[in-house]
Amino acid sequence: MKIKAIFHIDEIEKWNLLIGNVENLLNSLENMDYEIEILANSKAVIQYKKDNDNSKLENLSNRKVDIIACNNALNSQRITKEMLPHYVRVVPVGVKELIEKQFDGYAYIKP
Repeated sequence: MKIKAIFHIDEIEKWNLLIGNVENLLNSLENMDYEIEILANSKAVIQYKKDNDNSKLENLSNRKVDIIACNNALNSQRITKEMLPHYVRVVPVGVKELIEKQFDGYAYIKP
């Protein structure tokens, strides 16, 4: 069985909770195949900026978690792609990504 989950965050205050949820899930998936994404939109994309401490996000990326930002949210927060770490992937419309992943069988999780 392959675990597929997309974690959605749009509130800056919930980053620690979301990261803890993802870490707990990963730690429970010994020897299991998985596809896990974190999608940030709205003001939560601010956390992705290079000048923030993103060591936990980088560690998750190294554990094959896709770190995704909504381009519309980046634009509204005046954040350019150059201001993001290399492991952040930008999608044109975050809500569309959420819909597509759910159609592909991903569990939707929003802490």
